[in-house]
Amino acid sequence: MHSAETSPPVVSGSAGPADLAAQRQPAYLRQVCELLWPPPAVVTMHDGFRQPNTRGLPRHRARAPERPGVSAFALVPGLGRPPLLVPAEQRVAAAAVHHFSGQRSRVPRAATRVFSLLLATEVSDVVLRRWVQVDALASAQTIETYLADVLGQDLKISMYLGPPRANRKPVLQLLTPLGETIAFAKIGINPLTCRLVRTERAALDLLGRAGIAGISLPRVLHHNQWNGFEVLVLSVVPAWTRHRPLPRARLTAAMKAVAQVDDLDSEPLLGSAYLGRLRDRLANADRGPDRDALTWALDRLADRAGGTVLAYGAWHGDWAPWNMASTTRGLLVWDWERFTAGVPLGFDALHYRLQADLGPRHRNPLTAATASVRSAARLLAPFGVSTEQAQLTGILYLADLATRYLVDRQASAGAQNGAPGTWLIPAIIHELTRL
Repeated sequence: MHSAETSPPVVSGSAGPADLAAQRQPAYLRQVCELLWPPPAVVTMHDGFRQPNTRGLPRHRARAPERPGVSAFALVPGLGRPPLLVPAEQRVAAAAVHHFSGQRSRVPRAATRVFSLLLATEVSDVVLRRWVQVDALASAQTIETYLADVLGQDLKISMYLGPPRANRKPVLQLLTPLGETIAFAKIGINPLTCRLVRTERAALDLLGRAGIAGISLPRVLHHNQWNGFEVLVLSVVPAWTRHRPLPRARLTAAMKAVAQVDDLDSEPLLGSAYLGRLRDRLANADRGPDRDALTWALDRLADRAGGTVLAYGAWHGDWAPWNMASTTRGLLVWDWERFTAGVPLGFDALHYRLQADLGPRHRNPLTAATASVRSAARLLAPFGVSTEQAQLTGILYLADLATRYLVDRQASAGAQNGAPGTWLIPAIIHELTRL
């Protein structure tokens, strides 16, 4: 048994040094483009507002490439998110933005659909002022030629990079020249994102074989390595189709089905395989006050509640409102790269609640983390989890998430709320006093 001190170590309380390159969108965009269109291809970024003679700029509909090997893209303003890189052709650009809108809440989704209509008009020449052009030989090996060979047809690519975070990676929307979305591709470009891409492929294979009642998942169309990167091509989940309300009972049933995909096990926390894995993961984090405080908290938790028996199953790992859609075609759930088996039952429900509070509601992170534990008994009752088990599960969930952030170095990557010492760890230590 690990001994626990009587008082917790002091946590850092700060976000730590940030990776400036990860926070600057133009620099990161150029870096990613040069990875996906490697030399001898040349990536050029243009800003229309900086042209000395805007009358000399080609019109939007004329920006489409006129020779093989040349790709032109427009950078669509973010509409509350990081910008989207879309093909220069108006029709394809409008389709790319429209389909992207399906993964968002109602008001932003409506605004994005209106914006997609504007892209099909001359207004687009005023709105879209930033451009990326790629000049490559027709025979050059780029991500475009690779994916076209994989799918056996001509492609246009739209790219979403996401906000600064350690697991940031290019997500490509693959469209036909007429603007029909036919697949999505995730590209792992560093050790962490490569591992996550492999995890998602394995998760989708497992879930596809099992068949999860009430959930539609993307299918794996292709997975391989290209230029040292992991490439995962997935079928389309039509998140842009008409949405419908999602009753809480239906969401809970879907989460329970995922938890039971590989059966449930029960054992006391102390000595459990789960706690051992969590401690091993934490040991891989950088040394510092946050790791020390979280280690102390886990030892204290084992001393106080180690005899509590918990049920363990699988979880999606990032089941948030923006990674799912309730549509007329059913419940669609994507982004399975954090899927893990053998965690305390109910983690998905707790994560969904916390992310919903941190997202559109913009709740104070520390308040939201504490509230997720305080509401655990109510949230986990439908899973058959007792009040005592729920409180312990809530604390373990926060510890698991804090461990993830520390191991991935989310704070140094510039992720929002990426420093667990400012909110997750204080909430854990505070809730320990209530056990």
